[in-house]
Amino acid sequence: MLPRHHEPIVAVATAAGRGAVGIVRVSGRGLGALARALTGRELSSRHAHYGPFLDAGGEAIDRGLALFFPTPHSYTGEDVLELQAHGGPIVLQLLLARCLEAAAQDDTLPRLRPAEPGEFTERAFLNGKLDLAQAEAVADLIDASTEAAARSAGRALAGAFSTEIGVLRDALIELRMLVEATLDFPEEEIDFLEKADARGRLQRVLAALDAVRARARQGALLREGLTVVLAGQPNAGKSSLLNALAGAELAIVTPVPGTTRDKVRETIQIEGVPLHVVDTAGLRIDAVDEAERIGIARSWEAIGDADAVLFLHDLTRAGDASYAAADREIAVRIGGASAPVLHLDTKLDLAPAATGGVSMAGEHLALSARSGAGLDALRARLLELAGWQPGGEGVFIARARHLRALDQSREHLRLAQQLAEQRDAALDLLAEELRLAHDCLGAITGAFSADDLLGEIFGRFCIGK
Repeated sequence: MLPRHHEPIVAVATAAGRGAVGIVRVSGRGLGALARALTGRELSSRHAHYGPFLDAGGEAIDRGLALFFPTPHSYTGEDVLELQAHGGPIVLQLLLARCLEAAAQDDTLPRLRPAEPGEFTERAFLNGKLDLAQAEAVADLIDASTEAAARSAGRALAGAFSTEIGVLRDALIELRMLVEATLDFPEEEIDFLEKADARGRLQRVLAALDAVRARARQGALLREGLTVVLAGQPNAGKSSLLNALAGAELAIVTPVPGTTRDKVRETIQIEGVPLHVVDTAGLRIDAVDEAERIGIARSWEAIGDADAVLFLHDLTRAGDASYAAADREIAVRIGGASAPVLHLDTKLDLAPAATGGVSMAGEHLALSARSGAGLDALRARLLELAGWQPGGEGVFIARARHLRALDQSREHLRLAQQLAEQRDAALDLLAEELRLAHDCLGAITGAFSADDLLGEIFGRFCIGK
């Protein structure tokens, strides 16, 4: 731990703005004297005490609840003092200033400083109250945008993800012990690979890792969502589709082409999976003014950043040769993007006899934003594009770094498996691949972590958490 980790910290723990209740939180060692200075009395452990919060002259700043949690039975593992007052920003700033003042004026009190973002949860991690995956789940639970994401983050916070990683690490430890023992006692001439069932053990670890990776990918999808961009020529029905998916009139819809000049973004839920739908300006080469050219440039930028692209084709113009030619030209450029492309033949209600839109390679769905025909099929297909699998009750929230660590661990295990299949296996190389796979898993829970990684993770938290 760095020296700053031993300094008592204080912050407003509730969100900025007005509210019925606001909390000022203090964490550190030896906070009993500070609690007496602020409340004028001794506080019992883990009991709520109602009364005044006192300024330096003994006058009440506010009245509320004071709670004292002595070390180690607290969120951070240190002494924690929480002052629950009325949620006005001025009141909370006065209490915050009073905490700093009281500590500075009394030599028997610890010197306080304002907390940095995420520092309370960082203390909980450093003091062994949470592992790193659980600490990240705190922020994910706060930021959850859907019920499914909140439940998955709750499972990760309760330790479900960490437990899965722990089981994998324990299995690797046993396998590493057997390999290391064989390296240490070569004179025993033990056929390690056969008698210790190394290949079978390794295959079982790989299978278990793949199962964890699958659930982690589901959890990452719940956390991050999928960015879906609506693309197509002007008046192809992009804004109408956005409104239909969102169930609200978010974008202006008129028969006049080029109404949308900039990106319109809305997050919707499909079976708890957040989809960030982006409506873009209509794509065409002969833009009539500078504003439209800028809008089209932003459309192409959004397409480049998309996880999936919905390319809309107007069924009512399917017989227009110039329209079809422009669509094919746009398709060539969209095809250069890395995201999968789904072709949507729109305005089905206006062209019921149409058998298809513009002839275009790839998957097509016909729909009508006005009548709703085809929307359920589109929602189901979007979930498939996202990689979502039904029945995700056991999914736990995961982050991109977790997925990278799992992928790296699997790669090392795959190399170890290749070595184990060799008749004259180089056990020292096998042992090294197992060690690297083990270290990758340890990075998820924080068994092996660098200070810069901790700074990156906790720096994204809100102040007071």
